[in-house]
Amino acid sequence: MRKTLSPVLVLLLVASVGLTGCATKKWVNEQVSAFGQVTNTKIHEVQDATETNQAAISELAADQEALAADVAKLSATAKDAMKRAEAAGVLAQGKFLFEVTMTDNDVQFGFDKAGLSDDAKAALDAFAAKVKGVKGNAYVEVQGHTDNIGSEGYNLKLGHKRAEHAMRYLNMEQGIPLFRMNVISYGEYKPIGDNSTKAGRAENRRVTLVAMQ
Repeated sequence: MRKTLSPVLVLLLVASVGLTGCATKKWVNEQVSAFGQVTNTKIHEVQDATETNQAAISELAADQEALAADVAKLSATAKDAMKRAEAAGVLAQGKFLFEVTMTDNDVQFGFDKAGLSDDAKAALDAFAAKVKGVKGNAYVEVQGHTDNIGSEGYNLKLGHKRAEHAMRYLNMEQGIPLFRMNVISYGEYKPIGDNSTKAGRAENRRVTLVAMQ
């Protein structure tokens, strides 16, 4: 004989199924909520990283613009020195530090002279102190210049002598390594004064020191 469930038992079964469904729905909602929180956290992390990268890119662009502006302000001889140093592979960063020019008006090279006066030595001492104060190694180009009295070939040799005297002094008296320095002569080719006047010719008899890194 077939047995039937009592109404009370049926009600209990229905209630049990309903409660189980509610519990399952609650669990699903909790999992969805937790996943949503994790997703939101990841999104915020990505947004933060993106903003940081964008800030770094903007800062780099600003640095490049500043460097370009600084290079634009350099003298012609400093720009030439940078190009030579970079081409020779002696610079790590291609960064201009400072430039010092010692003219005959300041240090008394004198006409057709290459030796260093006491004033010239004092100027070189001050330059060496700045070089030694640079963090990391500095590279120095020593440039010799002359007025236009005499032949072009002779003036190139005289300019080289002036620059070499300065470099030797920086090495022997101030301890700057020779491999961190280079000498070049422009002779009479890059005047900064009027060679038709005595004062202008004195300006052109000079040594320029360019410090780079």
